[in-house]
This record gives sequence, structure tokens and C-alpha cells, in this order.
Amino acid sequence: MDELFWLTDAQMERLRPFFPKSRGRPRVDDRRVLSGIIFIQRNGLMWKHAPATYGPAKTLYNRWKRWSQMGVFATIMTELAGQAQETDTVMIDATHLKTHRTASSLGAPKGGRGRLIGRTKGGLNSKLHVLADAKGRPIRMFLSAGQTSDYIGARALLSQIPQAASLLADRGYDADWFRNALIDMGISPCIPSRKARKVSIPHDADLYRQRHRIENMFARLKDWRRIATRYDRCPILFLSACALAATVIYWL
Repeated sequence: MDELFWLTDAQMERLRPFFPKSRGRPRVDDRRVLSGIIFIQRNGLMWKHAPATYGPAKTLYNRWKRWSQMGVFATIMTELAGQAQETDTVMIDATHLKTHRTASSLGAPKGGRGRLIGRTKGGLNSKLHVLADAKGRPIRMFLSAGQTSDYIGARALLSQIPQAASLLADRGYDADWFRNALIDMGISPCIPSRKARKVSIPHDADLYRQRHRIENMFARLKDWRRIATRYDRCPILFLSACALAATVIYWL
């Protein structure tokens, strides 16, 4: 029993305001079901292998699927992050996540049937784009196919960037349109210039050293085995797993 994960009473109090209202029969114990869902995601298990103490595996999966499609887990992360984020400085980056054959099987045609799975030199994978606060804690996420450029992720997250003094990003985000968009928002871009630039644009090297925090965040997310390896065919379920992990690690 000591090896199993259980949400504490304090954590449940923070989560409960975001739960959908129960209709009809009372819902199965939220603490037990959510603890089981987290246990599965952290350990990379198949749903049928969930420990019996969490209840029927079908109940865990059905709750996971239903609430993910309702956007519950994504909402929890963004709302809790909004209550505690430190955005004097923000960061943006992306990471590749390996796709298991179970997520890309069934002979999907080119484009992956909207599964957001692409092929790169590293094989089949998806790409998680993250906007993080000054401490490297995720506040917004966007999922794309693995071959998607960082520019696409930046464009998708641009409208969600909070008011900040600076934004840190690696040279993969060095584009004039992105720099100009940040400046128009009153945000100073701290982005190293691409080597192909004829005239290098200076950046604050001391401030840029803080970017390791978002890299550390990706490493912690990948400690969850169902994130380091994508098993879900449905991109909504997979992005919900990323949001749930971020919530448990950083915002509870």
C-alpha cells in the first residue's frame, strides 16, 4: 500500500472546484479514481493492470477519457497555474516525445488521422510546446506532430503569453515576426540569434542562463512513463496526461 499514490485531503480541496457536477447517481469516490489515474500515468501501466485498491480499471479509464474530452485536466492546470504563476519572466520551448506503436498503429494514412504524430530522424513522435513561468513551471501547452517547427508552437501560444518583462527562448525561435510580436506586447525577447543571421541581435546572456529551468521541467515531465512514451492514439488524452503531470508536479 505504501508504494501506491494517493492524493492528500489538501490536494483534493484544490482540485474539487474544477470537477464536473455529478448527475443522477453519486459519482464513484473522486479521490480513489483520480489517484488510480495518476498511478497509471506515472508508471506507464495498461489500464487493466491498475491495482485493485483503486477500483475497477474500466471505471478509471472511463473517467479519464470522459474528463479529458471535457477539458477538465487542461482547465485544472491552467487555472491553478494562473493562481500562482510568476511571470516577470516567461519561457517557451518544445520537446519530442516518442510514440509507441500502439498509438500509431492501424495503418493510419499520411497525416496520422489527426493524431498529431509525425516522423523525424528519431522516428515517430509528437512535439510538446510549453510556455512556462519564471521558475520553469508550465502554464500553457500545445501538442503537434513531431516534425512541426518551433515557429508553429510559438504562433499557437503567442496569444496566451501573459504580460512579462522578458521571454527566454533558444535560437529555434529567432524569427523577426516573433521578436516584433513580443516587442509590441511590451515583452523583451531574450533569444540568441541564428547563425545564419547576417547581423547578430544581442541578448542578455546572464538572463538566458535561467532557461535551464524549462529544460528541467521537461525532464521531470518525462519521469511519467506514459508521457515519455506516448501510448494514447487520441491527442486529447495525451495532452491531458501532460497537463495532469504538470499539475501534480508543480501546482498542487
